[in-house]
Amino acid sequence: MPDTDRDADCPRRLVCQASASAEKRILERVFCDRIELVVIDHAVWDMDGTLIDSARAVPEAFVRAVGVLNGPTVNIDDVIAAYWRGTPEVILAHLVGRELRLSEHDTYYRELDGVQVNAYPGVLATLGALRTGGLPIVVFTGASTRAARILLGAAGLEADIIIGGDRVENPKPAPDGMRLAAKLLDTTPERLLLIGDSPLDLRAAKAAGSFSAAAAWGHMHDPAEPADVTLPTPEDLLPLLRAVTPGD
Repeated sequence: MPDTDRDADCPRRLVCQASASAEKRILERVFCDRIELVVIDHAVWDMDGTLIDSARAVPEAFVRAVGVLNGPTVNIDDVIAAYWRGTPEVILAHLVGRELRLSEHDTYYRELDGVQVNAYPGVLATLGALRTGGLPIVVFTGASTRAARILLGAAGLEADIIIGGDRVENPKPAPDGMRLAAKLLDTTPERLLLIGDSPLDLRAAKAAGSFSAAAAWGHMHDPAEPADVTLPTPEDLLPLLRAVTPGD
């Protein structure tokens, strides 16, 4: 995908244009006055706030863990403000205010195990459609792989590839996770689309040269954050993955 200095001031966006019958859809990339058809090989999903509604379950687990470890009084807002720091281990140590032993990090996972979380409406059907179409379910999350497995399992979801924050050197908004996803999927970051609710998700996609889709249903969605496309519902992803270029 060209992203040269010439295009620096040209807004990039994806346009899913439907015919009058709303059955035939074409994906276009718009660079100022240039329109090019594009191909997206795979979708990569953020987890919290995109696949599952964990707006309270995850921060509440951190709050309980900090209390068990005799840390300072923290609330949900304190936890959310620390999400950018990285994995649960990094966040928990920050909230407690000291380095933690490995066994102490397990405190968070014990509090997380058994929490009640649900997939957002439309997620199960969308993932099912992707599987039917032969596409793997790929998750790139700032949470650790261990936490992701707990939460996805609690929501009744399965992923073929989980890229947790513990599998990359730099957390979102760095491009590391998208680059790893491209490697595992045998494609390039430019042919991936990252769906996420947080500005960190959208910035990670941009940093990798991937396309970004804002999950408007997510609890951290910010309409002011630039994205290539905004998805009102999970199902709105499906037409984007049907796009083809001539000769493909």
